[in-house]
Amino acid sequence: MTQLPNGIEVEGLVREFKGGIRAVDGIDLRVEPGEIYGFLGPNGAGKSTTVLMLTTLLPPTAGSARVAGHDIVKEGPAVRQAIGAALQEAALDGLLTGRDHMRLQTALQGVPKAERRARGDALLERVGLADAADRKVAGYSGGMKRRLDLALALVHHPRILFLDEPTTGLDPQSRSDMWQEVARLAHEDGVTVFLTTQYLEEADVLADRIAIIDQGRIVARGTPDELKAEIGRPSLEVEPAEAGSLDEVAGVLARFGLPVTARPGAVAVRLRGSVDQLPEIVRAIDAEDIVLADFRLHAPTLDDVFLAKTGRKLEGGEPAAEPEVVPA
Repeated sequence: MTQLPNGIEVEGLVREFKGGIRAVDGIDLRVEPGEIYGFLGPNGAGKSTTVLMLTTLLPPTAGSARVAGHDIVKEGPAVRQAIGAALQEAALDGLLTGRDHMRLQTALQGVPKAERRARGDALLERVGLADAADRKVAGYSGGMKRRLDLALALVHHPRILFLDEPTTGLDPQSRSDMWQEVARLAHEDGVTVFLTTQYLEEADVLADRIAIIDQGRIVARGTPDELKAEIGRPSLEVEPAEAGSLDEVAGVLARFGLPVTARPGAVAVRLRGSVDQLPEIVRAIDAEDIVLADFRLHAPTLDDVFLAKTGRKLEGGEPAAEPEVVPA
């Protein structure tokens, strides 16, 4: 296994719990320095278990992994020194203020005493909590707590940052704020970000590359565009102004693609070619004197990718808890 000083390399990683349950079943990963790597999957897929192993909080059953060039089993202290982590459950004390948390964390991380106040204040400002710094955390909103947790993870200038579903339960504005900060960390500061999420939009917007995990195994990997291109071509949905024209529209579209499910009153096909066909399709419809009410092009989405790879949609699936972490 080669060594990436600011990256992650995983080979055959397994975590088996009592009863023979394999939460993670022999996965391979390579995260390049400075990229945002999206680890996408439903609840219970093995995302959090993977993060717990890579952050040295849970020993693997088999396989190996190097984080920041260090073996997660043999060099745990070196791994922990190089990483920051904001996990699903933020370890915050409601009786302390945001500034109290920063003061404690800078001390625990060995930041020189003369630099602690400035470092804490700079991070609180960065995540938009400067005005709330002296308020008790018990009064913080969910979004504020997640942002404080992110600031705490950045105290010691980590080279690699693990974010385990950082926007779960946040309102749209708080989620957008978190996305902006994560993007800035990677693109401006060069921090490698390992991001687990069950939100398709989040992975599409943020991730340079994605791995989809399902039932403990990687079922797909690549850039968002590569994955979407892999599962098929765009579809076109056309709604005529008059219901009696449906058959005529279907006849025209059949020349350009294969029929797929459409909403009531419309016809849709999966295009055989690219979107470059659209002018030709419009001319063909116009030649039949068909008046249209709607004309929609649907590009493949990550939801389509997940459906193609797992046989079900990610959102709205049956939630399943990962096995309880019990020493083997």
